[in-house]
Amino acid sequence: MNSISWSDLAGLVAAGAFLILVLALAIPVIKLGKVMDESANVIKDVGAKTLPLIGEVTTTVTMTNAQLERVDAITKNVQDVSEKVSSLSHLVSGTVSTPIVKFASLAYGLKRSAKKHSRKGTAENSTKGHKS
Repeated sequence: MNSISWSDLAGLVAAGAFLILVLALAIPVIKLGKVMDESANVIKDVGAKTLPLIGEVTTTVTMTNAQLERVDAITKNVQDVSEKVSSLSHLVSGTVSTPIVKFASLAYGLKRSAKKHSRKGTAENSTKGHKS
């Protein structure tokens, strides 16, 4: 039988250490592979669920835009009506206020004139009463 030399023994120890290192690193690599598989499954699930959601969001945005167009049309109609009411209000105000102001001025003038004539009449009556 041949005896084992020190260099052969060192080679066997190095090979054993390398085997232990490989086995020790194999466990984390296997676990990392499982994590990667789970990550891939999660990404597939998210993709499968996201696409329908994107379709629903697109539908919702389209419907919202249609409603906004309707609201815009209503707002424009309200603005038109408001402008017409304002114009009509100014027209009625101008048409009615001018005669009312003239009538009020006439009434004031008549009232003032009536007061002056009533004072003169009272003063003439009082002076006529003293002469007799």
